[in-house]
Amino acid sequence: MTGKLLEKLESSFEDMVAIRRYLHMHPEVSFQETKTAKYIQDFYTDLGITFQANVGGNGVVARVKGDLPGKTVALRADFDALPIQDEKDVSYKSTVAGVMHACGHDGHTAALLILARTLNEMKEQLSGEYVFIHQHAEEYAPGGAKPMIEAGCLEGVDVIFGTHLWSLTPLGTIEYKSGPIMAAADRFEITIQGRGGHGANPHQAKDAIVIASQLVVNLQQLVSRRVNPTEAAVLSVGSFVADNAFNIIADSVKLAGTVRTFNAEVRDLMERELKRVLEGTCMTADCTYSLSYDRGYPPVLNHQSETEFLETVAKEIPGVENVQESILHMIGEDFGYYLENIPGTFFFTGAMPEGEVFPHHSPMFDFDERAMLIAAKTLGSAAIKYQTN
Repeated sequence: MTGKLLEKLESSFEDMVAIRRYLHMHPEVSFQETKTAKYIQDFYTDLGITFQANVGGNGVVARVKGDLPGKTVALRADFDALPIQDEKDVSYKSTVAGVMHACGHDGHTAALLILARTLNEMKEQLSGEYVFIHQHAEEYAPGGAKPMIEAGCLEGVDVIFGTHLWSLTPLGTIEYKSGPIMAAADRFEITIQGRGGHGANPHQAKDAIVIASQLVVNLQQLVSRRVNPTEAAVLSVGSFVADNAFNIIADSVKLAGTVRTFNAEVRDLMERELKRVLEGTCMTADCTYSLSYDRGYPPVLNHQSETEFLETVAKEIPGVENVQESILHMIGEDFGYYLENIPGTFFFTGAMPEGEVFPHHSPMFDFDERAMLIAAKTLGSAAIKYQTN
C-alpha cells in the first residue's frame, strides 16, 4: 500500500511545487490568512473532500475516510507567513510588500494538500480515517493550535504527526527526538519609569537608560547563575527603546524579550527570578516599573512510542539517506498543544538548498523543494502504517 502511495506522490511533485510557489507569491501574516484559507478550502471542494472551515479562526480541517475500519490519524501543516520583506531574486518571489513565507509553511501546506489528494484517491484500499489539520497563526502567540483544538479538531483522533522543513539540515535527512525537542516560548515587556531631565544635569534626574542597561546585564546572569547547568534556558532582550534627543536624559525605557525553557520547574524559576531582579534593580535606582509576562507555547514533548515508530518508518522512505536524533531547539512551536492532548511526534525534514543557505526568518530564506516530497512520503507512510502499529 505504501508503495502505491510513494509512486503517486512522485508523479504529483510538479503539482506540489506549483502550489508551494503560488502560496509563496501570495503570503498572509498570522490571523490574517483569509485568502490562503480560501485557497485550501477550494482545493478540497474541487476534490469533493469533506472539510470544516473557520476552525478556531482561519483553520481548515479536512477528512478522508478509508473504506476499511481502523484508527484515526491526524496530520498537521501550518500556513501563515511573516512580516518580512522578501529579498530573494526568484520567479516566485512574494508579491506582497513586507510579507513573505520565511519559514517554510508554504511548503508544509503544499505537501499536505497533495498528500490528502493522494490518500483520497486510495481510500477504497485504506483503513481508518485521515484528518488534515491546516493551521493558521503558528508564528504569533497565542497561535492557532489551541483555538483549533478547543473547536474540536482532535475529536476522535488517535495520533498526530507533524514535520517542519528545515533549511539548515541537509536534504535527505530526517531528525527525530523522543521527549523535548522544541522549547516553551514566553514573552516579557518591561517599562522602566525614571525621571527625565537635561543631559547636562544628570544629578537632577533618574536616568532610565542607565537603569535599563543595568537591568539587561543583571538579567543575563539568571541562566548562568540561577539555572542548573544541566538544564537548558535562554533569556534574550530583543528590544530596547528610548527615543530622545541627544541632550535629554530618558524619562522611560521600554524593553521586550523572550524566555525559552524545556523543564516546567525551570520555566517557573525564570519567571520568578526575572521579577525579583527587576524589582531589585529598580529599588536600587529608586524608580518604578511595569511588567507584562506572558506564557507562550508549551514545549514540544514528543511521545516515545510514536517517535520510535516514526524513526522506523523514515528509514524506509526513498530519498531519505540519514535518520538521526535531533538536537534540542530553543525555538517555539505550538504543535506542543496537540501533544498535550493526544499521542504523536513532531520531526524535522532536511531541506537545505543548493548554494548559500539562509536561516529561517531571513529575508533571503528558501529551501530545496524536493524536501516537500520527502515530507509527504514520510507523513503519508506513517499515517498508513500506524493502522497496524
